[in-house]
Amino acid sequence: MEWLVSGLVIDMEAKVEADLRDLQEKVVSCRRCSRLIRHISAVARLKVPRYKDWKYWGKPLPSFGDPHAQLLVVGLAPAAHGGNRTGRMFTGDASGDWLIRALYETKFANQSCSVSRNNGLELTSAYITAIVRCAPPKNKPTKQEILNCSEYLVGELELLKNVRVVLTLGRIAFDTYVRVAKTERGRRLKFRHGSIHTLAEDTPLLAVSYHPSRQNTQTGRLKWRVWLKVFEDIRRILDRSEVQGVIV
Repeated sequence: MEWLVSGLVIDMEAKVEADLRDLQEKVVSCRRCSRLIRHISAVARLKVPRYKDWKYWGKPLPSFGDPHAQLLVVGLAPAAHGGNRTGRMFTGDASGDWLIRALYETKFANQSCSVSRNNGLELTSAYITAIVRCAPPKNKPTKQEILNCSEYLVGELELLKNVRVVLTLGRIAFDTYVRVAKTERGRRLKFRHGSIHTLAEDTPLLAVSYHPSRQNTQTGRLKWRVWLKVFEDIRRILDRSEVQGVIV
């Protein structure tokens, strides 16, 4: 009986991993948003001088991380010369530098930086996704483009059954996740950096942060110590044996 139970668990874990791979393959082959496809293709073709020797990814970006993650990080979209170049979210740009370093310092990542898709980065109990999988012009996806991509986020939420905290980076990611979560409490929430909320009994906690974009970090709106505290708070929550009440 113990062997049968163990085998069943292994089979279920393998199925989740396979289903996530299938979902990410659908993401990469997606062509729903013609404006975005034209943009990422043009960026990949024209490049910028400092990356002239790179072969750009130039396709919609898959999510990545631990398929059994307890933390799901939801960003806005890939950067034109970051993820759209390297082929991995939050890799090869300043926002990625801040995110991966914070994950490393709170023991969600095995290294403190991510500069390319094959540089040995591994996430432990964390998974990184975004509400839009293609780099949008001027970092501004349209409402329809966000809606088109929401199906993939919904699919990930259904497959990542161990997630206990969802961290949204920026107001658009926050608004999109709250809409996808479809909870009464979520509809009443307002964006506030550093807040953590219980949306419903059967949903993960929602953690809220500014996005670590240059616009926020270089202006001082988001300081390193304040940013890191978000991840430290999440780590403390996950390290507790049980989450009780609403944290705001």
